[in-house]
Amino acid sequence: MNKTGWIIFSAVAVLLLGGLIVWARITNPPMDISGFENNSVIAASEQNGNIADHSKGSDANKIILVEYGDFQCPSCGGAHPNVNTIMEEYGDKITFVFRNFPLTSIHPNARAAAAAAEAAGFQNKYWEMHDLLYENQSDWSNADTNQRVAIFNRYADELKLDAEKFKTDFASNMITKKVNFDMALGKSVGTEATPTFFLNGEKLDDATSTAIVQGN
Repeated sequence: MNKTGWIIFSAVAVLLLGGLIVWARITNPPMDISGFENNSVIAASEQNGNIADHSKGSDANKIILVEYGDFQCPSCGGAHPNVNTIMEEYGDKITFVFRNFPLTSIHPNARAAAAAAEAAGFQNKYWEMHDLLYENQSDWSNADTNQRVAIFNRYADELKLDAEKFKTDFASNMITKKVNFDMALGKSVGTEATPTFFLNGEKLDDATSTAIVQGN
């Protein structure tokens, strides 16, 4: 290819790339998280698919522990029982909030697992599914698409959920919006890895987060 050809090729490539960027912004507009606080229990709204934060513990909300987590993340799996221990000891003083932050580039089943938990939440079994996913992480982490769906459906059966509703909700746009909202909120406060914890709005340092993961 001569010099003129390279110039034309480069110009076309730039135009195509620009078109793809514009198309992506039109079809996937930036998530609007203005007016939402990281250090609060966020109510259901149009922005988060009408799915409120999942929280447990104290209703006073004076001390809020927020985790941005990935269900397929081994470190999140390690932190899970230790967070439960913290809540058993201090649940009357602390409000715990879990938000989705699936790192799909390294955990291809993480977003589907988040959808499974959210779908169970439509039948008031969010935390039960949350716990099942972490406690059985090795069973589905390396599953292919069909296998993971079968496993999540089996968990739904174990929790005595309406199977057809679960399958419908699992694929709903509401859940997609909820996961996107959680991720946008996490990114806005500097979340890059999982688990990332915030206590009363302050990001926990690496040593403290590691202690939660390892149970030290």
